[in-house]
Amino acid sequence: MKRREFCRRVTLLGGAAVLSPILQACRGTGEAPPQVAAPTQAVEPPSPTLARPSPTALPPSATPAPAPVATATAGPASAPTTVPTASPAAAPSLSSLVGKVALVRTGDRAEGVRRAVDLLGANFVRGNPVLLKANFNSADPAPGSTHIDVLRALVTKLEDMGARMITLAERSGMGVTRQVMQTLGVFDLAKELGFTPVVLDELPAEGWVPRRSRDDHWQQGFAVPKMLLDAPCVVQTCNLKTHRFGGHFTLSLKNSVGLAAKQVPGQGYNYMNELHNSPDQRHMIAEINRVYTPSLIVMDGVEAFADGGPDRGRKVSPRVVMAAVDRVALDAVGVAILRSFGTTPEVSRGPIFGQAQLARAVELGLGAASPAQVQILTADPESETFAAALRQLLA
Repeated sequence: MKRREFCRRVTLLGGAAVLSPILQACRGTGEAPPQVAAPTQAVEPPSPTLARPSPTALPPSATPAPAPVATATAGPASAPTTVPTASPAAAPSLSSLVGKVALVRTGDRAEGVRRAVDLLGANFVRGNPVLLKANFNSADPAPGSTHIDVLRALVTKLEDMGARMITLAERSGMGVTRQVMQTLGVFDLAKELGFTPVVLDELPAEGWVPRRSRDDHWQQGFAVPKMLLDAPCVVQTCNLKTHRFGGHFTLSLKNSVGLAAKQVPGQGYNYMNELHNSPDQRHMIAEINRVYTPSLIVMDGVEAFADGGPDRGRKVSPRVVMAAVDRVALDAVGVAILRSFGTTPEVSRGPIFGQAQLARAVELGLGAASPAQVQILTADPESETFAAALRQLLA
């Protein structure tokens, strides 16, 4: 029996929670969550760096090695140099991929996902249950939300890479999460491919963990799902777009807001009201990201909003799919792409690494510290021509 069919049957039989600790806290019943007291908030030590977990893994063995990859650090004097991709015998660590962004120029989202992940040359998925975060903030079509072709291609790729169990967790900010996911076909695809969707709004109070640091800009900290903190492997896929409600842009860092609670059952505090009304919103976005380190991020930039967003705006067509483990580097390249198409005054202003989301993420040690550490990996002439222009914008 194929893994996909096995997972589908286990899910239908209700045995998924037995096989995966991630799922024990997330078997939704559709009933109102119990009103129980939230845990006491603990003050945390300073934030960890990107290298906090240090798994090693091999590239997907079933996938042929891509052609030589052109890489270059961002900078006005940098000239691309040809470097061979990682040997199948190599076992890269997360820290070895700081600053690296795989870029594929294509109009085919599914092809782009596969090629970008392969080009990154690392597999931190094999043998692990995966917690997957997409971008289902609203029921609007891509780039307002994750395109179903991206989700299908990514879930299939994760299975091919050896994922043991895939749980998709989501909280929408501009709609009722369950209705948004239903409208976008997420539950139908889950039945077809055998992954487990979790509506985070429906978690009980004990499914949330408060996080607080003296260094944060959050007045009362924030809360994240226990399943996120327990997950050995977190993967996310985000879109390329601006954010008209104070975030300025919503890429991989901002996508993590959908993992944080709006309200914890039994508590009256609205964390999202604080976030969206705070002059420190962009710093607070970065601070959510300090509680976990992704094993893989895929950004869909086949289409993008160059202004407006996150649900609607002026649409442009960068025709690009990217993959990384470094949220700072990936978002910096994303901002460069938005600038290349003409974007909002806020996103256009100043150095890219001076953008508040990125600057705060750098302070927290979440990824590349400067444009000089950003390497854009390509494997074909069209992608390399586009990447060369982005390097100049980063510099």
